[in-house]
Amino acid sequence: MKRHLIIIIAAVVLAVASCSPKLVILHVNDTHSHLEPVRDTEKYGQAGIIERGAIVDSVRRARGEDNVLLVHAGDFNQGTSYYTQFGGELEVEAVNAFRYDCITLGNHEFDNGVEDLAARLRKLNCPVVCANLKVEGTALEGIVKPYAIVNKAGKKIGIIGLAPDLSSNVSYEISSKLVQYNSAEVTNRYAEYLKKEQGCDIVLLLSHLGLSDDIKLVRLTKDVDIVVGGHSHTFLDKIKYQTNALGRRIPIVTDGCWGFGVGQLIVK
Repeated sequence: MKRHLIIIIAAVVLAVASCSPKLVILHVNDTHSHLEPVRDTEKYGQAGIIERGAIVDSVRRARGEDNVLLVHAGDFNQGTSYYTQFGGELEVEAVNAFRYDCITLGNHEFDNGVEDLAARLRKLNCPVVCANLKVEGTALEGIVKPYAIVNKAGKKIGIIGLAPDLSSNVSYEISSKLVQYNSAEVTNRYAEYLKKEQGCDIVLLLSHLGLSDDIKLVRLTKDVDIVVGGHSHTFLDKIKYQTNALGRRIPIVTDGCWGFGVGQLIVK
């Protein structure tokens, strides 16, 4: 399968209203400023924003835009000369052009510092979520929230974001000024809040922890229904299931890197 074609992962069955339309979750991660297709001989012509955009547009037309949730699991910055030359401005334009419903932060979003990141995030037209980062007292306060609520396919969807350990992934000069919370604790707190107090039908964890850490985290959670991951650049051709703290099997999906594919998850 060529990676610039859509990767249809599978369908998952959740306890949501059966009379509502099927929810289609389109997900990407770790696109790393790949605005143009790659040019090496093996993957020539793959991974550009035009190719990804065509996939997203075709699914929205086929399924109905109100039934499609588009999310990015972090690291949309850094990796090509576009970021080096323009400092992430083109990536902001790309996120807005794609009309993402929600994104989270990867470690490379912080490469040019918190103030620079905040200036770019202010220009986004979608929510930015990160629950395990203390934003109070930083330039990100009021811009980055722990969760967002999106309505799609007749379902109320709570989305929680997680960044990786920035102390080991970002320069000390930047990471030393930031405080991170325990990922399992904040995930459980907000997931319970979204389910019980906000009445969300689905709680989606948008994680940039990496697949192995996502698996460990799910074992400690109770109210998360779906995990969309990033950071480890893992291509999954099928859903990875992990049992949570209550014995329920939770689907985990992630879609490699550089935008070679657009993951699709259908929620019945």
